[in-house]
Amino acid sequence: MGNRDDDYDFLFKVVLIGDSGVGKSNLLSRFTRNEFNLESKSTIGVEFATRSIQVLPGAVGALLVYDIAKHLTYENVERWLKELRDHADSNIVIMLVGNKSDLRHLRAVPTDEARAFAEKNTLSFIETSALDSTNVEEAFKNILTEIYRIVSQKQMADRSAHDESPGNNVVDISVPPTTDGQRGNKLQCCQNL
Repeated sequence: MGNRDDDYDFLFKVVLIGDSGVGKSNLLSRFTRNEFNLESKSTIGVEFATRSIQVLPGAVGALLVYDIAKHLTYENVERWLKELRDHADSNIVIMLVGNKSDLRHLRAVPTDEARAFAEKNTLSFIETSALDSTNVEEAFKNILTEIYRIVSQKQMADRSAHDESPGNNVVDISVPPTTDGQRGNKLQCCQNL
């Protein structure tokens, strides 16, 4: 492995969280490799992946995924959200994702209901289809934009406070280990869910 991280300005760590079978693995493979596997087996409730984007050092986000055709997976969003709020860093950017939007004829969760829930909980919201690629790229780009905005504001605030320590320019957000003295704060909460 060595210094592969040095090739990137910004190592973005994203967590995909939600009930088993909602399409987290396929969302991930569609985004990172543009692949979809109909035969993909259900994996444990949380997926981890890293996709490096050349933007800025250090950030973390979560895609909270449910299946628009299975209302129970939407009902459980509240529980997953509580896990994130309780255990993840308070700066984490969370996006609610209604996946499998291609299953229009089986829809069990109205778009408006999910959007209202997202607004009430200050989450961004999007519906995606890992099967036909709808909004997958957009979901990841939107969460990146939001993280970029928050991290930029934080860095500007730190600069105005004359804090030049490289380890502190982003507080409590995951920082790639590119220089000595920087610490990577990894998301601890989700390993055992």
